[in-house]
Amino acid sequence: MPELERLAAEHVDALLAFERDNREWFARSVPDRGDDYFAEFTDRHAALLAEQATGRCHFHVLVDQGEVLGRFNLVDVAEGAAELGYRVAQRAAGHGLATDGVRRVATLARQAYGLRRLTAVTTLDNPASLAVLRRTGFTPAGAVSLDGRPGLRHLLPLLAED
Repeated sequence: MPELERLAAEHVDALLAFERDNREWFARSVPDRGDDYFAEFTDRHAALLAEQATGRCHFHVLVDQGEVLGRFNLVDVAEGAAELGYRVAQRAAGHGLATDGVRRVATLARQAYGLRRLTAVTTLDNPASLAVLRRTGFTPAGAVSLDGRPGLRHLLPLLAED
């Protein structure tokens, strides 16, 4: 079973391969990151690690035998809340990894980071992401526009364990 790991310096090469290998797949549902993203990837990775060290973000990768199969990020951490973003490799899609990864990072958000609420947004034309959010307990909380495409904001209260 793939492991959810906190983003670290040693993930740089596997994460770059994940992003390159899945670029076209991701661009079907989210805006393309552009060529500069890949050209400056090592510097961007270092910047993410520096930002993570401040506690404003928590970045995670789903790793199986050294290969990154997904990213699960908590960004804009403030006042007990964060926004969740995630993406899973095309070859791993449809096997429950996104649902499992979202559940795992929500547990980390509550237990390790002390968060009480997550938000997530997705476009209406991304049924797989909408299904993941609903399966993991997120509820729709209003319409949004993502790069001109209609979408929904979702909320997940992180309740204390009984």
